[in-house]
Amino acid sequence: MGKEDANVDVLFEVRNAYYLGNYQQCINEAQKVRVTSDEDKTTKDCFMYRAYIAQNKFTIALDEITGSSKPELQAIRTLADYLSNERRRSQIVAELEKKMNAGTELNDMFFITAALIYMREQNIDTALRMLHQSEDLEARSLTIQCLLKIDRVDLALKEVKKMQESDEDATVTQLALAWVNMGVGKEKLQDAFYIYQEMIDKYGETPLLLVAQAACLIQQHKYEDAEKLLMEALQRDANNAEALANMIVVSQCLGKAPELSNRYINQLKEAHASHPWTRDFVAKEQMFDRLAMESSA
Repeated sequence: MGKEDANVDVLFEVRNAYYLGNYQQCINEAQKVRVTSDEDKTTKDCFMYRAYIAQNKFTIALDEITGSSKPELQAIRTLADYLSNERRRSQIVAELEKKMNAGTELNDMFFITAALIYMREQNIDTALRMLHQSEDLEARSLTIQCLLKIDRVDLALKEVKKMQESDEDATVTQLALAWVNMGVGKEKLQDAFYIYQEMIDKYGETPLLLVAQAACLIQQHKYEDAEKLLMEALQRDANNAEALANMIVVSQCLGKAPELSNRYINQLKEAHASHPWTRDFVAKEQMFDRLAMESSA
């Protein structure tokens, strides 16, 4: 779906707002843009519903996407179902496996949403298997995320070069380059920071970009500067999971009172119980409590 190219892209504002984490703008642009082709309408609706999902408004996608909707939209409904219903997650993953093994023709959005689900499941190998079946730029950017998760910066570098050959100026390509620079670290952290800054200068601040800049600063041990950016991100989105997780790190590195970190932790637990960071933290808490009971028995 949607490769940005030299031609006029009527959906540029829609996709661009989504990739930059400006989800309400994505929705607003999708609702006012006029499209003429069925393909553009499907692409527009895909980004719009994904933006609602990113705002945790799962019911909109679940109610409006039906069995008669386009396959791309049904893939997005599956993602909404997975994220909103923890008890159904294992069943949804099993259904994805059936679709993959059925031999039917699948679309880019299926591969992207399936990969996002497998990434949440921490099943990076299967996520990569999904993404390798798509030539879509976003699929390639998710491939880079997966490779960075398993510390294969070398392969991520090769993948970002492919994206640059396909469309160097695309927002998703620029973001992927910044992620890889963060993975490389050291002097490349400043390059990543500047990429995010260029996007902020061009399109405005979003929590996604502010948190990304803060992450660059944290890796450079510039905790006070990172804290300022994270506070700005939380002003825009008080329950932003990535901002809260990074605030926990910054608060501890700056030697802030434990109550502050605990406040952010409790906020994450309440607002993002199924977020990978929260699940990992709760698992470690439970392990600690169990060991403490065993040692005192």
